[in-house]
Amino acid sequence: MKKILLSLVVAMGLLTARADEGMWIPHLIGKNYDEMVRLGLKLSKEDLYSINQASLKDAVVQFGGGCTGEIISPNGLLITNHHCGYGAIAGLSTVEKNYLDNGFWAYSYAEELPAKDVTALFLERIEDVTDEVNKATKKLKGEKLAKKMEEIRKKIEDRASENKKYTTQVKEYFNGNQYLLLVYKKYTDVRLVGTPPKSLGKFGGDTDNWMWPRHTADFSMFRVYANKDNNPAEYSKDNVPYRPKKYLPISIKGVKEGDYAMVFGYPGRTNRYEVSSGISMAINEVNPSIVKLRDKRLAIMRKHMDQDKAVYLKYTSSYASISNYWKYFIGQTEQLKRLNVVDEKIAKEKAFTDWAVKNKKSEYKNLTAQYNNLYGTYLPYAKHVTYYGEAFRAPALSRLAASLEPLYKELEKKSPNADTVKKHTDDLKKNYKAIVRTLDIPTDKDLFAAMTQMFYNDIPQAQHPSIYQSTIFKNYGSSASEKTYVDYTNYVYANTFLLDSNKLNAFIQQPTIEKLNSDPAFAYAYSFVKNYKDNYEAKVNDFNDKKKEFAKTYIKGLTEMNENALFYPDANSTMRITYGTVASYEPQDAVKYDYYTTMDGVMEKYKPGDDEFDLPSELIELYNKKDYGRYANANGELVTCFITTNDITGGNSGSPIINGSGEWIGIAFDGNWEAMSGDIAFDKKYKRTICTDSRFILFLIEKMGKAHNLLEEMDIRK
Repeated sequence: MKKILLSLVVAMGLLTARADEGMWIPHLIGKNYDEMVRLGLKLSKEDLYSINQASLKDAVVQFGGGCTGEIISPNGLLITNHHCGYGAIAGLSTVEKNYLDNGFWAYSYAEELPAKDVTALFLERIEDVTDEVNKATKKLKGEKLAKKMEEIRKKIEDRASENKKYTTQVKEYFNGNQYLLLVYKKYTDVRLVGTPPKSLGKFGGDTDNWMWPRHTADFSMFRVYANKDNNPAEYSKDNVPYRPKKYLPISIKGVKEGDYAMVFGYPGRTNRYEVSSGISMAINEVNPSIVKLRDKRLAIMRKHMDQDKAVYLKYTSSYASISNYWKYFIGQTEQLKRLNVVDEKIAKEKAFTDWAVKNKKSEYKNLTAQYNNLYGTYLPYAKHVTYYGEAFRAPALSRLAASLEPLYKELEKKSPNADTVKKHTDDLKKNYKAIVRTLDIPTDKDLFAAMTQMFYNDIPQAQHPSIYQSTIFKNYGSSASEKTYVDYTNYVYANTFLLDSNKLNAFIQQPTIEKLNSDPAFAYAYSFVKNYKDNYEAKVNDFNDKKKEFAKTYIKGLTEMNENALFYPDANSTMRITYGTVASYEPQDAVKYDYYTTMDGVMEKYKPGDDEFDLPSELIELYNKKDYGRYANANGELVTCFITTNDITGGNSGSPIINGSGEWIGIAFDGNWEAMSGDIAFDKKYKRTICTDSRFILFLIEKMGKAHNLLEEMDIRK
């Protein structure tokens, strides 16, 4: 088994390997290398990943915890998606200096702006620690396994961190059949260098999101700073631009159909080895619930954002994130149905069971039946769990009040521990500070009232927290009246100490159980939290524990079933390589999508004054003059975006698109509508990665931004 895992030879009967399918671990790319060369790769394995010399992995970072970025100059210049830098850009913007709407360019290091809470994580090395983990956790299950796993993870991570010199993670692969240690350097001094205006960085808005053809300049630029020794350091005026081991040269030669394309990045999460019942639950329960709740949340936020620019700047990053996956879950559900994925999974599971019976594999013969039955036991609570996260926790006040539950538990004790109480009140201060920065009370109140009503209406009454009957309907009216929830909300917000900094500080100085019991926001949140923990948390934990065991065994069985197949683990927010080609596609009868778009298409979509399709006057002027400089193609067109067959998912946003010579040719920013099922079921026919072309990006930096200083530090190749 160890030999199979280490070579990534894992038999996954659910999938059939192809060059454009698979998220491969960089240091174990060997089995794929010949195919990559056949498609056009000209680099060695060591050029891709090495711990002894500079390699491509050294130019790619996990950006801000949820995206990817890449270094494109010897001076630590980093590029990622506009939507990845969106929160930082919004946070630096004010009504008077609105960098989000108007764009921003720094023409010197001194003009670069510190981006709060943004980090760049550079991968140093990967080590296999499967044997050590397995030895420590052998034969353990449930809570005992979870506790021991936490212990062994901490032991390995602490050892590798070298007294916190490195950031370390032990991550599981193949649902716990393999464990790898990842060692990083984490840089926290990251500064905004440049961004196009939102009208370009988010051109097409929600309408074009997840769609092709696309014309979005989805990029923003930052710089990583280090101390004089090139090591991570907190922000300081004495810090200097980071000197990378490797940075990506930039090609403006352009792409053509069939060209090799490779992606390095940090894909977040896929679940391609899910069983049929899990997919059915997603289609029929979870996804529709998320979409319904987010519909309402977005409508409320949009109303307030449209009325006040300051509110818009507070909520725009959150709105964009919620909106992105609102549409994602719509598309995923639609495509899972279109591809008949549930029926396909059922057939695969039957084939697995037939193989197990035929070959007298007793460990596996009832496995898929047990796995699917497990979902049956969880199904009655699936909507509750979704609403607990998406409805109850949507308002900032609910989240802040819910965070007080550990403090409440400590204060309930006959002799509360002073250090523990201090820790919890310190956490409260941090949570309040984080929330209040982006809080608008009228918006939060509307969310609170709406989400409280939707939870009551959509969740079975037997699963409701007691606050509805004991307080809301007893004091404020009928459950059927919207006014009931509005009146109750007004009372909560008017009488809680959590949103009054003076009262909050007074509580922190002298926290008591009486003050918590008398606070209406805490009473509301604690009712939800207690209901969940008393009645559902154990069920959810039991489901997750058993699901983990079944998933691990299922993959192990599939390994034995097809021992010579070459496959990859699900994405888990660690660095992966994917490879494929530039390619057009035909999404439906009589429709063919070309592999690239141009500025002509941008102008065709242009709608003056529209929130999604307006354009800066400077760009229109450049278009009218056809002033594309060296960035025009042979036909005189300015290419804006192109598509490839690379396998990506959330977290790959901002990933570099690299050609066969190791040159940066663009930046990945989206997937396409016809393959929205990809996180669960890869679609070999329709899957495409949507990328902003390097030429469009450099054109905007030069012609609109006039940031020649940035171009001068890049290695630009024709």
